Amino acid sequence: MKKELQFLLTTVLLTVTLAMTGCAQKAKTPTPTTPAATTTAAPKAVALTISAAASLTEAMGEIKTLYKTEKPNVTINYNFAASGVLQKQIEQGADADLFFSAGKKQMDALKAAGLLIDTTNVNLVGNSVVLVTKSDSTLAISNFKDLATDKVKKIALGEPKTVPVGQYSEEILTTLGILDKVKTKVVYAKDVKEVLTWVETGNVDAGIVYATDAKTSQKVKVVSIAGKELYKTPVVYPAAVIKASKNVEDAKEFLTFLSSDKAKEVFVKYGFDFLLK
Repeated sequence: MKKELQFLLTTVLLTVTLAMTGCAQKAKTPTPTTPAATTTAAPKAVALTISAAASLTEAMGEIKTLYKTEKPNVTINYNFAASGVLQKQIEQGADADLFFSAGKKQMDALKAAGLLIDTTNVNLVGNSVVLVTKSDSTLAISNFKDLATDKVKKIALGEPKTVPVGQYSEEILTTLGILDKVKTKVVYAKDVKEVLTWVETGNVDAGIVYATDAKTSQKVKVVSIAGKELYKTPVVYPAAVIKASKNVEDAKEFLTFLSSDKAKEVFVKYGFDFLLK
């Protein structure tokens, strides 16, 4: 009887010990945890305002599409006008992140006023100046000097104070010694696109535009290309980031893209000379 009682006590003690050991092991076993979900913040949406010369309209439109594929978070808004008009707007505090001018004169004015981030100022593309008539015109003219003859009654030029192509036009006509002879025939346009439209519609007999603008239209034909010796100011398009921009780094990135091989292909396609090597 005594042995049976000892055996029973031993069995109970062993059972309790094993149970306690199992509980201890369960207590030491860490509870599986669900790893925290990792999220990557989407790029901040940015809207850039680009003040660009009217003659850049087609090329910059295509570049905008290309840039969207690389920077989908960036919206490009263009303000196209004569470079002199854009210069004045920026001087008066208009919203602009980057200025892309058709002439150095306007860019230099903003630089002198301390409105640019000077280290970003770069000459991107060049252009040529051409004399155009309507594609079906029967005027017997073949060069700029013919503008001084009785064959031509009305000529469209860009306003030289605000439109770089107008400045180049007057330089050409001055070099040829015919500016005074043609001034009575001249009507001045607010930008180069308006000059082109007046020629296309036949409102004028001839006009002076950039080679790139003539290339975009099937309604005009190039009569003559001005030799570089006829105008003292090279046709250079500089670009720079505006100091007052609220998106300086994004504007710099867009300017870098304008200097890239992808942008070069577009500029060359539209007839511009790409100046960066």
